[in-house]
Amino acid sequence: MISREPPQPADRISTGLTGLDEVLDGLRIGDNVVWRVSDLEDYRRFVLPFLDAAADSGRQIIYLRFGEHPPIIERHPAVRTIEIDALGGFESFTSRVWHLIEQHGRGAFYVCDSLSELLNAWATDAMVGNFFRVVCPFLFELDTVAWFALHPDRHSRMTLDRIRETTQVMIDVDRHGDEVQIHPIKAWRRQSPTMFLPHREHNGQFQPITDSSDATRLQASLELEHLQRQPLLDYWDRLFQEAGRALSEQDEGCIADLQEQVLQVLISRDPQILELARRYLSLEDLLGIRGRLVGSGYIGGKATGMLIARNILLKDAPRLWQQYLEPHDSRYLGTDVYYAFLVHNGLWPAIMRQRSETGYLSEAPALRDDILCGHFPDEIRTELERLLDHYGQYPILVRSSSLQEDGFGNAFAGKYASVFLVNQGAPEQRLAALENAIREVYASSMNEDALRYRKQRRLDQREEPMALLIQRVNGRFRGRYYLPDAAGVGVSRNTFAWDSTMDPKAGMVRMVMGLGTRAVDRIEGDHACVMALDQPTRQPFRNQEESYRYSQHLVDLLDIQDGTLDTLPLSQLLANTTDLPMTHLAEVDRSATTRAEQIGMKGPVWRLTFRPLVQQGAFISRLSRLLQTLEAGYRHPVDVEFTLHLDEQGDPAFNLVQCRPLATVGETGPVNIPEQVPEERILFRTEGHFMGGNINLAIHRVIRVDAPVYAELSTNQRYEVARLVGEQVRSTSTPTLLIGPGRWGTSSPELGVPVRFSDIAGIAALVEVSENAGAMVPDLSYGSHFFQDLVETGIAYAALFPETGYCRYYPDHLQQTPPPAAQTPSPSTAVQVHDLGHRPLQLRGDIVRQQLLCYFPD
Repeated sequence: MISREPPQPADRISTGLTGLDEVLDGLRIGDNVVWRVSDLEDYRRFVLPFLDAAADSGRQIIYLRFGEHPPIIERHPAVRTIEIDALGGFESFTSRVWHLIEQHGRGAFYVCDSLSELLNAWATDAMVGNFFRVVCPFLFELDTVAWFALHPDRHSRMTLDRIRETTQVMIDVDRHGDEVQIHPIKAWRRQSPTMFLPHREHNGQFQPITDSSDATRLQASLELEHLQRQPLLDYWDRLFQEAGRALSEQDEGCIADLQEQVLQVLISRDPQILELARRYLSLEDLLGIRGRLVGSGYIGGKATGMLIARNILLKDAPRLWQQYLEPHDSRYLGTDVYYAFLVHNGLWPAIMRQRSETGYLSEAPALRDDILCGHFPDEIRTELERLLDHYGQYPILVRSSSLQEDGFGNAFAGKYASVFLVNQGAPEQRLAALENAIREVYASSMNEDALRYRKQRRLDQREEPMALLIQRVNGRFRGRYYLPDAAGVGVSRNTFAWDSTMDPKAGMVRMVMGLGTRAVDRIEGDHACVMALDQPTRQPFRNQEESYRYSQHLVDLLDIQDGTLDTLPLSQLLANTTDLPMTHLAEVDRSATTRAEQIGMKGPVWRLTFRPLVQQGAFISRLSRLLQTLEAGYRHPVDVEFTLHLDEQGDPAFNLVQCRPLATVGETGPVNIPEQVPEERILFRTEGHFMGGNINLAIHRVIRVDAPVYAELSTNQRYEVARLVGEQVRSTSTPTLLIGPGRWGTSSPELGVPVRFSDIAGIAALVEVSENAGAMVPDLSYGSHFFQDLVETGIAYAALFPETGYCRYYPDHLQQTPPPAAQTPSPSTAVQVHDLGHRPLQLRGDIVRQQLLCYFPD
């Protein structure tokens, strides 16, 4: 029987075993004790005496139960058992443990299940090491004593080394039949001539093996046992090793089971995404993804959507897309790299403060700054160097691919950063630029817009680790510039049909020349080409001159010489580049060319209308087929981003860079719009230029920005208007209609009101008005990130052009009292709030007839 330890001095904590205390010189307050065992019974037999000693000294003892193995502690009157689910992921589990430690405060003692059990929940033991590196210092800080166990053969050397580096005490336990020996590996700030020798247990005492011959024989027998066991591979590596074996041997019985296991740890936890992935990502595909992965963990929603979409096309329409879909060579940074970065830089306490209710927004700016100053673990930097070796000096794009991104109902469109890298210079420069880009994307998870977006969708307490998708920028070197021939956003459902003859099911595309940034973002002072795929040549313009005026005049590209993402006027790009595919993308403006020649300018004046691409080739038919095939595969409307590569004849090949479920405004059924409404009861009436399908809303509040007043304000005052609008929107949950001049959400106050979407997310409907005061014209920005936000949030949209014959707009009908006398223009006078009380407006839209009416009913 093992003897009990007598009471210890106040500065010592007993292990409960006299002999063990003698070996270790006792435990210290703050010690984390890690037992490396091959059999949990050997951990248990040391735990029980420790519990009795701690109970005798009046300590609060907590047993953290998270393993699938039998309980370490069955019943003990002094122990409180707390069960924690590890299956929710690293962040939720670590946060739960953190808060428990915080809650129980100083001086509590802890006994934990085997850390190796976390591999069953997380797959990668890098995260086991990161968990320990988070909680161990916190436990030490709070003067606790905590015991852990692990099976060393189930972990990588890197994880074992990091746990050893972090803990205060580490002990190996080995058993030979009935003989038990312990070998202290680490005892922080303790030393004796024999402390770190192997010790045999005998009659409750632990005798050091002081004979070198005995020690050599003992060590040889232990090494032989280890050779007969599995090599030091964690669950993650063994899983992919087994997957490779099953494929090479065509073991059909194992392939399906292994595919499911890999999907659960590499692709997603979302049931809808997993169902899609089961159909289109084979085990061979998954092994290919693993071969391109930096680190471990999930590849995130954006990467998953891109890969699934490509496989849908190649599987469901192979004859077309094997020829016209360009291959990809994307790389991925797994979600574990994001967590490793946070832990490596000591940011977990800051993460916990930010995750709290009070710190959710207030702590984010400081955390964002800390992320931007962070450093990467050496093993990650080495993998990033190899990644850059693969791409050489081709430009690359570093894109967010968070766990929730691009899912069903949560696109996160434009919420997180994407960073273009020209990728020029010495390898050291290119690595530094890549690290900066990764930090920038990581830091964007703390952007206020992203945080409010998550809060509005009740995702703020769900795990949202940031994976990254790294892609070669599709394009060509053209002198000092690099750009694709064209890029676009395609949607399989056109809920912005501006003509009753258009079929919403035919889809729509938003096209630009150059980088696709101008296709997904609202273009300030410029326009993308928007086409309904069933009537691509039918534009919402009255004449050719208007068509040219609202075409694209600026091109986004990469400047190789300056190493920057840049925007150039088309005329300037043409003057410096000779081989652009203008005959396939643009038309010559003959009258403008004549005027240019008269003042001595050379060359034709081109207008990017994309008519040659539409009329002379297979672009529309291929894009339509692409969208239809993806919608059928997803069993849901889709939104895609792509680039085009044109051959000499203008025949397009597609590079699919993103695909996600399209957020669609719910159908409301048939809507009755009254024909005879007296003019004095109408706020506005228009044909077309509205979005959201059929609309039937009661509006109890109108917030309107007065265009003439707004036009008189300075730039700073216009930003103040945006702030006031946000305040008014957040002040009530009443169904609200927001009306303003030009473009809501613009970053250029001369074009509209520069609100952030998070400021106005609570409204029911948004109206942009073409006003005579300034150049404030609505932008038909279907496919842009701002549009995505409107659709996801279920906000109806309309663009009013009062100068046309098909639109009537009477803002004075909102005044229930005579307007006040003329006042000095100010932000407060520009923002007019109308609470309609018991006389709400009715907003009705009929998508079939393309009629929209906002009126006061009888």
